[in-house]
Amino acid sequence: MIPLSLAELAAVTGGRLADAPDPGAMITGGVVFDSRLAGAGDLFLALPGERTDGHDHAGAASAAGAAAVLAARPVGVPAVIVDDVLAALSLLARAVLRRLPQITVVGVTGSSGKTSTKDLIAQLLPRLGPTVAPPGSFNNEIGHPYTVLLANAETRYLVLEYSARGLGHIAALCAVARPQIAVELNIGTAHIGDFGSVEVVAQAKAELVAGLGPDAVAILNADDPRVRAMAGATAARVVLTGRAADADVRATDVRLDERGRPSYTLHAAGEQAAVRLPLFGEHAVANSLAAVAVALELGLGLADVAAALGGVRAVSPWRMEVTERADGVTVVNDAYNANPESMAAAVRALAAMGGGRRTWAVLGQMAELGDRAGPEHRALGRLVNDLGVDRLVAVGPLASGVHAGAVQAGRSERESSHVPDIDAALRLLHAELRPPDVVLVKASRAAGLERLALALLEDSA
Repeated sequence: MIPLSLAELAAVTGGRLADAPDPGAMITGGVVFDSRLAGAGDLFLALPGERTDGHDHAGAASAAGAAAVLAARPVGVPAVIVDDVLAALSLLARAVLRRLPQITVVGVTGSSGKTSTKDLIAQLLPRLGPTVAPPGSFNNEIGHPYTVLLANAETRYLVLEYSARGLGHIAALCAVARPQIAVELNIGTAHIGDFGSVEVVAQAKAELVAGLGPDAVAILNADDPRVRAMAGATAARVVLTGRAADADVRATDVRLDERGRPSYTLHAAGEQAAVRLPLFGEHAVANSLAAVAVALELGLGLADVAAALGGVRAVSPWRMEVTERADGVTVVNDAYNANPESMAAAVRALAAMGGGRRTWAVLGQMAELGDRAGPEHRALGRLVNDLGVDRLVAVGPLASGVHAGAVQAGRSERESSHVPDIDAALRLLHAELRPPDVVLVKASRAAGLERLALALLEDSA
């Protein structure tokens, strides 16, 4: 974050000083909301948590060197007192970004693939200048302004994710940091239980491009009809990506190697180049095209982009994280989150990665689907069967529909299992996994299946 005095912090957040004898004292560090991470010159955010209140840890943060606390009540150490700490955080981020006019903000949204695409963009843009991007999926009302505050006077590119669980959420994030380049990946059924319909999801996601001016750029997935239609909802210049014949940044000759890693011919601005991605799954192609479009808009050449894509890696944890155990079993940890579209993509990637090896889909619940939960879980089970994945293990009571769908599609009880919990899944896998099997672990975060994947990685026997 850029240096600010306590008086400046109070001014931009509409707060008042408390227990601060020197209004000119400077915040010279970063913003932290875990007192254990506080250091010299930091600003500590006293946020309420599920199990603890940040106000109770303000003293510890100050003792560790924090210059000030942003709080809703006096805490006995130098603080700026505001009515709402979270709202004040957004005001602070907006004010800081206004003082950094050299920054180009790149925004990414979509029902799936946001974090993976953000990670790709963040690996390309440092070739053009210092780049800041969120760690993991910092894409909500806390993580979004927090990421903005990671920028400083040296930063040239700020890559942000914009998430939503309802109408107005992305518009609120845009009020903090409106992108000059906005990427719309896809419209699907993530959080459909909150939105109510796919049409409302599309309306919410379109908020990212709706407020763009004619000097901005909207990068739209031409292969998704609902995203393509957003061209009529923005004043920005539109760049289409995808496999469609009229895409400005286009992939042809898409192929998967024996491990499920894609390659393709990249076309843009009358040029073409070969791309070989060291990522897993055909869905990585669409994400990479969006990243290519951003890099080209900012001045990186096509050949340089194609070469750079050959060196990217999966950065954020538990997203198609592929590890080969010492005994030869391959574990694909994609357990960070799940929705019907990302589940389908992961299962297709698993099928492609098999290459003659036995494949296992260990799948948990997909949360926040509302009335569509039953049909979507059963459809996933049918897809597992149709793709020829060798073994299905549905984990937890809410994943029973996956097993039911597979059995309805003709899968035998031997080929499909429903187990009550992670421990039961581990017992089954420990008994039956053998080299060189490939096992995919995926579910919504609420299922906690990352624990299962990590346990599998600890077991090489």
